[in-house]
Amino acid sequence: MLLEIVTPDQKYFEGEVESATFPGSDGSFQVLKNHAPIISSLGKGELSYKAKNELFTVNVEGGVVEVLNNKVIVLVESILQD
Repeated sequence: MLLEIVTPDQKYFEGEVESATFPGSDGSFQVLKNHAPIISSLGKGELSYKAKNELFTVNVEGGVVEVLNNKVIVLVESILQD
């Protein structure tokens, strides 16, 4: 599935992933290929995604995620740097 992570300033990531886990406002949740359509708000926390058998993580400050037809668009307020 295609994952796109966007902040107000930049496109942080765009590419094919096997799975993605999000810090939902009511708890974390995972999205896999062929997931049902969903729109959800995100809280502050860790967003992770698996691409090419490697796990990547990024801390986000909240936002929204939309899943539709194997395309996942994530709009986040900011990406927190370590």
